[in-house]
Amino acid sequence: MSRVGCTKPDFMRQAVQSPTENDSTRAGLIALSGTAVGFLAYLLAAASGLAALFDAVPAAFIVIKVAGALYLLYLAWQILRPGGHSVFERVDVPDVRPLRLFGMGLLTNLLNPKIALLYAALLPQFINPHHEMWPQFLILGSVQIIVGVLVNGAVVLTAGTLSELLQRRPRVMTIQRWLSGTVLTGFAVKLAFERQPA
Repeated sequence: MSRVGCTKPDFMRQAVQSPTENDSTRAGLIALSGTAVGFLAYLLAAASGLAALFDAVPAAFIVIKVAGALYLLYLAWQILRPGGHSVFERVDVPDVRPLRLFGMGLLTNLLNPKIALLYAALLPQFINPHHEMWPQFLILGSVQIIVGVLVNGAVVLTAGTLSELLQRRPRVMTIQRWLSGTVLTGFAVKLAFERQPA
């Protein structure tokens, strides 16, 4: 059990709360590697015709959308429920196996339909149809993955320090908790009613 600070809901909360600061960083990076694999899975799916799948089987998009909205509501409930905690708050958690950390990072990304749309709807707009498609997809997608991993890696590396600062400001911590829960709920509702792009 430990009391190391954290900054992200659910999988990142688990990721940055480990016995020591070094273990916290390691756990966060393991979860982040799962997220990166989720990016890669969507990139390969898009290059293989994800947009065509969504067009041919609209239910596939709906399933991803609803699952993502429910997951966001679950995260919001974990923060806002009685006895819930801010994502910056230190709490006791059991040690989490690396495979589970990786799986939580992967699941978080795979249940995010925005990522599916990024690769299925946005990237193809930058593809030159007169050149080989796969290399273009891989280059554009790799740039997005690298940027995403670097930004989230910075969050993992600074989570403990940020938590330490906020622990000294209980009022700010309370405001942050309600703000985070409300924003997650808003995203869930928006996602649930979002229409599939043409």
